[in-house]
Amino acid sequence: MPDTDTTLIIHPNCTDQSTMLVMSKAADHKRIRELRTLLEQANHAYYVDAQPIMSDRDYDQLLKELEKLEASYPDLHDPNSPTQRVGGEPIEGFTTVAHFVPMQSIDNTYSFDDLRTWYERVIKGLGTAKDQADLFAEQGNIDLVCDPKIDGVAISLRYEKGILVQAVTRGDGSKGDDVTSNIRTIRAIPLRLTGKKLPEVLEVRGEVFMPNSEFQRINEERDSAGQTLFVNTRNATAGTLKSLDPKISAQRRLSFIAHGRGVIDGMPGVQNHSRFLDRVRKMGIPVSPMTQQCESLDEVIITIETFASKRNDLDYGVDGMVVRVDQFDQQEQLGSTSKAPRWCIAYKYPAEQKTTKLLSVDWQVGKGGTLTPRATMEPVFVGGSTVRHASLHNIDEIQRKDIRLNDYVLVEKAGEIIPQVVSVIADKRTGEENVIHAPQSCPACEGVVEKEGPKLYCVNPECPAQFREKLKWFVGRGQMDVDGLGEKLVDQLVDANFITHFADLFTLHSRRDELIELERMGKKSVDNLLKGIEQAKSRGLSRVLAGLGIRHIGSTAAKTLARHFPDADALLESDLDQLIALHDFGDITGRTLYDYLQSEQGHDVFHQLEVVGVDLKSDLFGQEVESTDSPVAGKTIVLTGTLESFGRKELSEKLEMLGAKVASSVSSNTDLVIAGVNPGSKLDKARQLKITIWDEAKLRSKLNL
Repeated sequence: MPDTDTTLIIHPNCTDQSTMLVMSKAADHKRIRELRTLLEQANHAYYVDAQPIMSDRDYDQLLKELEKLEASYPDLHDPNSPTQRVGGEPIEGFTTVAHFVPMQSIDNTYSFDDLRTWYERVIKGLGTAKDQADLFAEQGNIDLVCDPKIDGVAISLRYEKGILVQAVTRGDGSKGDDVTSNIRTIRAIPLRLTGKKLPEVLEVRGEVFMPNSEFQRINEERDSAGQTLFVNTRNATAGTLKSLDPKISAQRRLSFIAHGRGVIDGMPGVQNHSRFLDRVRKMGIPVSPMTQQCESLDEVIITIETFASKRNDLDYGVDGMVVRVDQFDQQEQLGSTSKAPRWCIAYKYPAEQKTTKLLSVDWQVGKGGTLTPRATMEPVFVGGSTVRHASLHNIDEIQRKDIRLNDYVLVEKAGEIIPQVVSVIADKRTGEENVIHAPQSCPACEGVVEKEGPKLYCVNPECPAQFREKLKWFVGRGQMDVDGLGEKLVDQLVDANFITHFADLFTLHSRRDELIELERMGKKSVDNLLKGIEQAKSRGLSRVLAGLGIRHIGSTAAKTLARHFPDADALLESDLDQLIALHDFGDITGRTLYDYLQSEQGHDVFHQLEVVGVDLKSDLFGQEVESTDSPVAGKTIVLTGTLESFGRKELSEKLEMLGAKVASSVSSNTDLVIAGVNPGSKLDKARQLKITIWDEAKLRSKLNL
């Protein structure tokens, strides 16, 4: 049957099965065409227009529907269907392909003086300037274009009559590897161009890159699986493109932005770079929305300086700004050297990596008992500030990088914010370096340390280093919800030794007079505090469990436990198999909780709370499991701006305990942005991507905070 719509008029009593099958087949064929068009439109809207028309979830559901339909009609197979982006069978290797037009590198400059020198050479190359006066007189004839230099992998895409036929890496500039099978999995790259008058041949050059949010997701998964972490997004991108299994590329959600051209046959009227970018964008190829046309070098410098403060807000790495002559005929007149074109140059922003010496490593204990190694180094100025400390992440990362005491190391600021040790400078070793060993006991309490994956944990629930942060969590909203007890007052009470155990909180009524003498306290404040503490005694088992800071036990797990056990005594008597069998628990969570419950400290916590009158009975016992525990469960959330009622760390931990994932940057994977005062560019990007935005009032209302 031809692939056309079929209209049939059937009598109501018709039972001709063949006729009904014809109708069904025609409807399926039509639906296949509709889905292919809709999914291609969705890719264009997201990657080219930056105006998504559907969520990732909706896209995936439609893609699955299309896959199912196509499987039923193999005669309708289309190699350019959106379903073909999932990746085919592994390949044996890559073929080397010669570039029709060489993919030259671009000369770099790190100063505006060098940029001015380049510009003067351009003016001389295009005119007959004899002296400085002539140089300035001829500047008005040169239009320039600036666009961000993305830190990715250069690729040449070849389209013939609008169909993607080949994708080749830069390689040595004259030839590269054919990575078409992997490139086809990237949703940002159209397999078929849109428009009526498409070029016979169109080669588009650009950068394939991995978004920072995707890089973070992949490294978190690799970390959980005990795999080696990727060093940076560029290496991760290069490794993905050189994978022999296209399914790996499909899973890693790479992206693409065009910035140049190769062979073009059939694009009349396009005489400059600006017009070229506009035309390919209309064909469905993503280009940078931050490309800026400039009429003078001064305007170029302003553009570079302005963009410097914005580049870190992007969800991908940018290490400079490319400046090029706009007109193609002027580019041809200027020509190229053997290595680089004379008509463009890359202004590179100051290096973000510096060398310093590692002096010592301290192990800090967090709220959950995680032992994190912190490096102390000789002070070094990096990214606008002096850095003395940096996270070394975990013992496995130290061993992988072979970091030793007294090593000279390369330091950078991840995302321009968090200092980290990138690598060791092995050539500077003198033999006086010492291997870094994992601590055998907790540096704060000398308690037992256990290793889980790459991380070390202090398993002592009464560890003083953990207790202060745990107490702040314990009294917070969503846990025991003690009205009037904020972080600063918790610090005061712990510093004054009023509270050294969770149970001490509920005996403060006996120290009323001493509380009144504390700074910023008075009779009314103390009475309100004691009233709030008394009310907190009746919160019940699930709130107590959620507040104790037991590793892996957040609000969701606490409610699961409260539904299965009538009180704390029953929970303490549970065996390992019971805990492992609970919904969403498994071996790690079940065993961690079991060890806590069987420990002397665990028994003591519940005993002391019972003694001071805390209700340890469950009001959820026997209830069915809820499908979700909060409006943010399972969502990826980005915080921006200043919130009046929450610190950034406090709110992040609270959201994570409610089942959310807190990310540092806005991307297509973001479900929700919470915006406070002075939110900055993250809010602009959220609006551009049509992501749900809550202000502080809505946050408090939605989460009952």
